[in-house]
Amino acid sequence: MILAKKIRIVPTKEQEIQLWKSAGTARFTYNWALAKQQENYKQGGKFIPHTVLRKIFTKLKQVPEYAWLYDVSNNVAKQAMKDLCSAYANFFKGLADKPRFKSRRRSKPSFYNDTDKLKVKEKLVLIEKVGWVKTVEQLPIGVKYTNPRVSFDGKYWYIAVGFEQILPNQTATDVSLGIDVGIKELAVCSSGKRIKNINKKKKVKQVEKRLRMLQRQVSRKYEMNKEGNRFVKTSNIIKIEKRIRHLHRKLTNIRTNHLHQATNDIVKTKPYRIVMETLNSKGMMKNKHLSKAINEQKLYEFKKQIQYKCEKYGIEFIEADKWYPSSKMCSTCGKIKKDLKLSNRVYRCICGHEIDRDLNAAINLSRYQLA
Repeated sequence: MILAKKIRIVPTKEQEIQLWKSAGTARFTYNWALAKQQENYKQGGKFIPHTVLRKIFTKLKQVPEYAWLYDVSNNVAKQAMKDLCSAYANFFKGLADKPRFKSRRRSKPSFYNDTDKLKVKEKLVLIEKVGWVKTVEQLPIGVKYTNPRVSFDGKYWYIAVGFEQILPNQTATDVSLGIDVGIKELAVCSSGKRIKNINKKKKVKQVEKRLRMLQRQVSRKYEMNKEGNRFVKTSNIIKIEKRIRHLHRKLTNIRTNHLHQATNDIVKTKPYRIVMETLNSKGMMKNKHLSKAINEQKLYEFKKQIQYKCEKYGIEFIEADKWYPSSKMCSTCGKIKKDLKLSNRVYRCICGHEIDRDLNAAINLSRYQLA
């Protein structure tokens, strides 16, 4: 199995400047390739392979105006074009949304490092055109690396690498575990285990309150420093925006850590299979009253973590059919209650069975059989 390891790196000031140059080159190349593909498509041309784009890009680098592209490794731009072409091809196949231009302000700074040129020593890693950079943890030595990526999360720089690892066989129980996800609680398992919604915790509410206050503060400062139709970004605005980025990072880390702890607790019970409902994330996000809560729950990330951890521990993962009536079916007699509303939190059947709605759905999912 290919496992990934992401660790923090500690560059010097000179190395950090070079890291920013590499991340900026990757973003520029991605946007340049996307503009070429869109222009070609409007003119009725066919999809441009990344090999053809690379030849055009090599000529572009020879123009004096773009001489700065030679300051970073050639592999950074080459992989950025491959990523764009892959995203564009997936869009036409219906597998992904249309690629969008990467904003300097909003996009996550990241770039690719060639696997052959990635070297690792004790708490040191060699990054192309950057040099030996200190790491907080030790990367595995003596393994074949795949898809190394360097990224910045708003506060620290990280390097992530994939490597193959043979995992021992796990002894599983005879339990089939159903998981029903929601907004009130992150997940309810058929075993009766409930995973709470981290967004209702005091520590998250305090960070969100602080974030709202800083956002209002920076908005007022923009209005105060407005010159005609132009907003002037002062030193105080830059400081506040940096604090806002750090709070967004903190919220993301709290939620992601909660998901990792929750999914670890689930797979360590060692069921022989886990059944989840098929999530229609796009459809759920169309509900303007629930979209914020759904987005904060990170349900798709929860499913992704369950999937790869099932593979890691040798557990069968099944997604129930989209139209499987897990919530409307009685877990005792099997009758379907068609008039069940979202506001009905207790399932009451005509057979006399009363049970929590989410637990009822989880039990039905645990009994799901593939057609």
